[in-house]
Amino acid sequence: MCCLIISIILSIFLILTYLRYLEKRETIEFIKGLSEDSVVLSVHDFLELRNRKGRNRRLYSNSLNFKGVYLLHNISKDIFYAGKSNKVLDRINSHFVGRGNGDVYADYVYGDSFEIRAISLFGSGYNSLNKLESDTIFTYKAFEEGYNKNRGSRS
Repeated sequence: MCCLIISIILSIFLILTYLRYLEKRETIEFIKGLSEDSVVLSVHDFLELRNRKGRNRRLYSNSLNFKGVYLLHNISKDIFYAGKSNKVLDRINSHFVGRGNGDVYADYVYGDSFEIRAISLFGSGYNSLNKLESDTIFTYKAFEEGYNKNRGSRS
């Protein structure tokens, strides 16, 4: 009888563990799909877009400066920083002018190559910016292996 109970408990534990694994795999695939569907910019291209702001305000308008998450990929080191903002372009800019993550800025100044991606909250399938950010940090291992100092904001 005791062995049967232990066997049932172990089976339930294994099933729940497998279901959690599947959920994490689905999250990773979903976030990577959102990221791959986004526009990729080099820092040079991004800063050029920013510099046009004064000449052509519509290019850098609030419709482009959307609420969402952004992903900074240090190509040289193959590590990531994921963040969120109500104005993604403004927040991305802060990282490359020394008012964001200090480690990202230092690596940029010392010549590491970066690419930038941004995912709008609108149309992402998420209703929480915090959840989208934490799932992005998880997907790209930005906390464990990258620049993020925490796993993201809690919903």
